[in-house]
Amino acid sequence: MGLRKHVVVVTGASSGIGRATADAFARKGCAVVLAARREEALEATAQECEKHRGARALVVPTDTTDVKAVEDLAQRAVAEFGRIDVWVNNAAVNAFGRFEDVPLEDFRKVLDVNVMGYVHGARAALRVMREQGSGTLINISSIAGTVSQPYSHPYSMSKHAVQGLGSSLRQQLRVEGEKGVHVCTVMPATIDTPHFQQAANYTGHRVVAMPPVYSPERVAKAVVDLVGHPRREAVVGPAGRALVRQSRMAPAAAERAMARQTAKSHLDHDEEAPATHGTLHVPAPGEGAVHGGWHGRRRTAMRRTAFAAALAGAAVTAGRRRSR
Repeated sequence: MGLRKHVVVVTGASSGIGRATADAFARKGCAVVLAARREEALEATAQECEKHRGARALVVPTDTTDVKAVEDLAQRAVAEFGRIDVWVNNAAVNAFGRFEDVPLEDFRKVLDVNVMGYVHGARAALRVMREQGSGTLINISSIAGTVSQPYSHPYSMSKHAVQGLGSSLRQQLRVEGEKGVHVCTVMPATIDTPHFQQAANYTGHRVVAMPPVYSPERVAKAVVDLVGHPRREAVVGPAGRALVRQSRMAPAAAERAMARQTAKSHLDHDEEAPATHGTLHVPAPGEGAVHGGWHGRRRTAMRRTAFAAALAGAAVTAGRRRSR
């Protein structure tokens, strides 16, 4: 079946990667089912998607932490379009701060959205896909699911959990002989979305996008490509690929490099910021946006950054130590 006939459910479709992904599928003529907490932003996304010839959009306001709401989302998609070919688990939130400073209610909220929201989505999607005998579940993780970051503890934990979820689901489908259903995990590097402005923040400083920054359209392209050519995992952004490679060659060195880079460039130490829950508990008002104003690169070649150089140097040093 050609991509044009696919029915695609995208959670977190009100902004950022989710919104860019919905638009990318709409450009292919797919029917897109848009889910997020913000109905106004979803309606704006739907209008953008329906500008593309042949695209259809269904808005279903959904809190992914509510299992019944997610089940209803899947039922609405099937009732409207007859099937679900692709489900993109993307809705995610973040809380920055020292481990002991992040309120437990915020810590739990991040895990509830980023882990249980994906569990709810996977259950709803796979139930339909197994009945059909085909489909692709795509979980948006992060390079933080490979190498954690300081000051982002619940997010790092959640993205490691997403990696594990994808792996265990692939294993189950394999041993049960489900050859037509695929589970893929996407690991973006830093992406130009409103994510950092909307995160809870208890660091005392403004959170900024850690360079190098890539565009959400780049992630959306990777997601669309996975439908035609499913893979276990796809890393988006050269810096992300370098980090993943080095984490496998020299995990301790990669961990140290990530710690230094995060402390140096993920927080604006010249600008103080009051403590805030961000949009964890109450969604942001307005029509939402794809980009966060961080000027992410789309497809241009990445110059060798200090981060990539640090990773490479750390790996070489670790290799020399092991060879002694």
